[in-house]
Amino acid sequence: MNENTAEHVAEVLKAVAHPVRLQIVELLQTGEMCVGDIVEALGGKQAITSQQLNMMKDKGVLSRRRDGARVYYRIENKNVIKLLHCVHDHCEQKKG
Repeated sequence: MNENTAEHVAEVLKAVAHPVRLQIVELLQTGEMCVGDIVEALGGKQAITSQQLNMMKDKGVLSRRRDGARVYYRIENKNVIKLLHCVHDHCEQKKG
């Protein structure tokens, strides 16, 4: 892996390496959701959730679209889901 690729991989990993961001990715696995529904599902504050969503969008993990006053997010990089499933499976095996 060359240096540029390694830096990009590290940025993607950092983008999801937070409990709230992991929960957001898990929510979005099934499809697009608006910010309000994500906030409600997580039980958090909209400002904090929006900050987390924007950070993942900036790193290419998520994409968004606007429909009137609503903003919808979806997984842009499907490989992130595969990666998180592998890490989750590893953690579950270690608990065993």
